[in-house]
Amino acid sequence: MRDYNERLILQLIRSHGELTKAEATQATGLSPNAVSVIFRTLEEENLLIRGTPQRGKIGQPSVPARINPDARHYLGLRIGRRGFDLAIVDFAGALRAVQHDFHQYPTPERSIAFVKSALPKVLRRAGLHKSDISGLGIAMPWELWSWTEEFGAPREEMARWKSVDIRSEISRLVPFPVSIANDATAACTGELMHGAHLGQSDFVYFFVGTFVGGGIVLNSGIFFGRRGNAGGFGPLRVPGRPGRDRLVDHASLTVLEEMLRDAGEDPGRVARDSSVWKDCPGPVQAWIEIAAHGLAHAAVSSLALIDFDAVVIDGAFPEHVRRALVAEVNRQLDGMDLQGVLRPDCEAGRLGGMARAIGAATLPMYQDYAINQNTLMRTGPAPTQPPAS
Repeated sequence: MRDYNERLILQLIRSHGELTKAEATQATGLSPNAVSVIFRTLEEENLLIRGTPQRGKIGQPSVPARINPDARHYLGLRIGRRGFDLAIVDFAGALRAVQHDFHQYPTPERSIAFVKSALPKVLRRAGLHKSDISGLGIAMPWELWSWTEEFGAPREEMARWKSVDIRSEISRLVPFPVSIANDATAACTGELMHGAHLGQSDFVYFFVGTFVGGGIVLNSGIFFGRRGNAGGFGPLRVPGRPGRDRLVDHASLTVLEEMLRDAGEDPGRVARDSSVWKDCPGPVQAWIEIAAHGLAHAAVSSLALIDFDAVVIDGAFPEHVRRALVAEVNRQLDGMDLQGVLRPDCEAGRLGGMARAIGAATLPMYQDYAINQNTLMRTGPAPTQPPAS
């Protein structure tokens, strides 16, 4: 476990892009000598590299440091309701290689077969070997056997997830540590580490995929919850369509699939064909308004519990859709009764459709190098997938 101050310096440099020792001293309140020792240690471990000296001031030029992208490499596996991703991410959060695969519904056997097939491909594309990988993170929805009717999966086949420990199964395929988290929580972890939310130590994060989930950031760290399910916003009650009072009934891609089916379009295009977002403007715009309605109410409910700095919204869709969705959420917030809560800054996430895979790869990085209250103060085991109930 890294020293807290080393984690703090790394996170500050990661957030700012680069930082001098003087800037780190001012930001942390640590002594100049302590900061110098930390910088030297991190440079010796090859985690930091020196940038271009900053001249023009009295005295010796300041030399900023930045994250060394080649210091570590991580694998991220996304097991989704409509597809798989296996990605390689470097220490600076850049995507080095990725392999996609689509499916109608995931099974444990398909997930394992995908990893076996995709792993040599992404390593080759990134120019790496297994020995270059420091860890693998898995991002997947909890209780995949639930909610099967909403996305058309056979209940009997999905029930096999109840008896499979996918983390252990994947661990048998690789020589490095494997961690696991809820897919939306993993996406939130990626956003926290690589989204550069400067000055925002507390924010609520919503990710709109086949369903909807999210994450909670408190004191610049992910709050996982006792069972690792904090930020599971799907069942959150919101007003709106009769008989559909959950957030998942408003802000999810299954809702868009229904609207496309009603319009005579192929609903499968949502997962497979990004052109659907431009080819079907009527259903897409109607869906944006419905999703924004649910997200705006969910944001206000969240703010009633915790005074977040910001609301961050991301999803598995193109950037122009993300911007339009966030703009509509802001428009609806402006028209809502916000008595008792402060109007939040609502902004778009920065990782888009790859947020869950990048977030999965970020899980072991976060555990080893970020300010992580769950690691520094934990007295029990790390959060794992909740058991079958």
